[in-house]
Amino acid sequence: QEWKNTLATWDPQDFCNISKIILPTDTYWSPPIFILERVNGQKSHLDYMAIMHNGSFNSTQPFQVTLTCSLMILKFPFDTQTCNLSIGSFLYPAVTDLVMKTRRTPAEMMKDSHSYFLTDGEWKFTNLSIIEYIEELDNGEFSLVTFMISMERRPTLYILNLILPTCALYLLDMAVLFGPSSLEEKINFQIAIILGSSMLAVILNNMLPTSSNKPPVIGTH
Repeated sequence: QEWKNTLATWDPQDFCNISKIILPTDTYWSPPIFILERVNGQKSHLDYMAIMHNGSFNSTQPFQVTLTCSLMILKFPFDTQTCNLSIGSFLYPAVTDLVMKTRRTPAEMMKDSHSYFLTDGEWKFTNLSIIEYIEELDNGEFSLVTFMISMERRPTLYILNLILPTCALYLLDMAVLFGPSSLEEKINFQIAIILGSSMLAVILNNMLPTSSNKPPVIGTH
């Protein structure tokens, strides 16, 4: 966070050329920021901020947060999800007190995000867009910044563990059904296929996300 306080300025030449000082965050006013989609989070103990001689304040707070996000898993495991991270302050109206702006462009933030995001997980970070707007709430207007984060699921694991075995079972089912085998052999093989399909259905039920209004296509067949 960066902001300016015109009352906290000094001439470095009058103070041994000191142009920057580090003070605790409770020494001066700092904007209270809230994350709308936050469920829980863990804040660091870095409770300090840098103050420049021209009244510029800079506060950096590493923060790990868990957010709520509505998932659309109809195309699972080939789905792409977009989650919002909305940051604002509902204590100061945007008209007179506090207006939030982003310093960097989405392209610059994308570059930094790729350097921090873990690339060996289930999700691939694909896009980041930023929206700055005014929200009306309880007869007041408040400034908000929303980061729209797009991620694409890596489907390789699900293809190897679910889709390919399911397709193999169905192909074997069709081959035995229309093959020259006897009726008793077909019945025994059909029972084995049903048991295998039931095991795959149990595995699929444990792997599928549940936070969606529509079930995935792979789970409805």
